[in-house]
Amino acid sequence: MMGKARELATDRMIKEAQALGADAIVGVRYSSSSVMQSAAEIMAYGTAVKFV
Repeated sequence: MMGKARELATDRMIKEAQALGADAIVGVRYSSSSVMQSAAEIMAYGTAVKFV
C-alpha cells in the first residue's frame, strides 16, 4: 500500500509540474509520516524547472 501511495504522490507531482510548463523536476524528495494509528501519508516534492 505504501508503494502505491508513493506512486500516486509522484504522479501528482509530475502533473503539477506539467501544468506549470516545466521540462523537468530536480531535487525530488519523499517524506512519510504517521497521521494516526494505522494511517500514514507520503509526500513527494521537488523543484520544477524550465530549460531556456
